[in-house]
Amino acid sequence: IDELDALGKTRGTSIVGGHDEREQTLNALLVEMDGFDSNSGVIVMAATNRPEMLDQALLRPGRFDRQVLVDRPDVRGREDILKVHVKSVKLDASVDLKEIAAITPGFVGADLANLVNEAALLAARKNKSAVGSREFNDGVERVTAGLEKKQRVMSEDEKQRVAYHEAGHALVAYSLPNTDPVHKVSIIPRGLAALGYTLQRPEGDRYLMTQSELESRIQVLLAGTVTEEMIYDDISTGAQNDLERATEIARAMVMDYGMSKLGRIAYRESSRSAFLAHAGEERLHSHSEETAREIDQEVRRILGDALKKTHDILQTRRAALMALAEELIEVESIEAHDLKRILEANSSRPQVVPGTSEGAKRTVKNESTDAIDGDAVEKSG
Repeated sequence: IDELDALGKTRGTSIVGGHDEREQTLNALLVEMDGFDSNSGVIVMAATNRPEMLDQALLRPGRFDRQVLVDRPDVRGREDILKVHVKSVKLDASVDLKEIAAITPGFVGADLANLVNEAALLAARKNKSAVGSREFNDGVERVTAGLEKKQRVMSEDEKQRVAYHEAGHALVAYSLPNTDPVHKVSIIPRGLAALGYTLQRPEGDRYLMTQSELESRIQVLLAGTVTEEMIYDDISTGAQNDLERATEIARAMVMDYGMSKLGRIAYRESSRSAFLAHAGEERLHSHSEETAREIDQEVRRILGDALKKTHDILQTRRAALMALAEELIEVESIEAHDLKRILEANSSRPQVVPGTSEGAKRTVKNESTDAIDGDAVEKSG
């Protein structure tokens, strides 16, 4: 049985009640699996990606009592899956499946199959006799960011704004010590709506994130709109998705992870009862209106602090920001090694990022040096 949740959803949630056809079908299945009659030699297997929706009677011993979690594959699993899918594809010597597995965290089997297919198509379009690592790298971008839309021509003003926006993302991501490395920055439109993108790739599979890492991720997301405001004294609609994701992370920090001044408390939201009329609100709060206001205030505080820190970083490294944006306008796409070259060439001294632990250490060291040497010159990060 595939998509078991379509049949085995928890009973009692329908307005129709016990006369619902779906519930009668579920009851019949429960009886057949473990009723008065015993059917030896019959094994029932089912799959679902929404186990929390299943009726508890389905999961008790005698029915689906053995549950196998098929999680997203780790790096070794991705390598093994790639080996299966490349059997029918001719690869050149530059392809290292272990390296491809390392740059595809979060990919499932279907994503990896699609990646191999995309890489093969790219090689065929170039009339190549074998698929190389370049095609696989381009394929990862196609799968994660969408197809290039070179026919989507932007005006010079829009192109410049997008370049500054993406340069802000890349600069802040590069400056903060606990973010994923920037692999590529581009202002070539991709997918349905993206006019540019900054591609970050984690160095390995991650299962936990710390509070400082989440805060850094918020700063990277806000960097685009902060850069626009710095350069143009105005913002655009291009930051819509960034703001949504930043707000989502901040709210999760407050409500789910206990990473706020409200304390180590998880504020759960309960599902709305099927017997209550819908008035646009799909979930019910398990806390008071006063607490809801405090949650909103904490979310606003987290985002406000992130905005200030992001502005400090961009202002401190403004020369590097301008150089990166100008390079983007000229070449449209910058790889990791070129990004590092540009940023380091426009840094007159080792950079200390405001708000980080390294910055605090450097500041303390500078203060102590000033006290000893009697130097009144302010040392800035």
